[in-house]
Amino acid sequence: MSNTIIGQTLVIDGEIVGDESLTILGTVKGRIELNNKLLVENEGSVEADIIVDNITVNGTVTGNVDAREKIEIESTGQMIGDIRTPKLSIKEGAIFKGQIDMVME
Repeated sequence: MSNTIIGQTLVIDGEIVGDESLTILGTVKGRIELNNKLLVENEGSVEADIIVDNITVNGTVTGNVDAREKIEIESTGQMIGDIRTPKLSIKEGAIFKGQIDMVME
């Protein structure tokens, strides 16, 4: 599958559903459901409830996240919302506010 990129100047308000991996450099508001990986880059801003296989947060995410495999919040990442995942990585310097539900794979 290919990687779809939402550029820095794009703002999407609505629902994104699909099987491709997605990289966000711009702004997304609404809901995201992917059967693949989501990457929120440093410039990226997401205000959405998210269901994905894997997510890596370098930018800002506000909303609840349900990852079937893993959530990674990098040192530049900021995340506000509850998360549910079997594997979690929060790097030093990252900001996280919410509840964590670690589930079995």
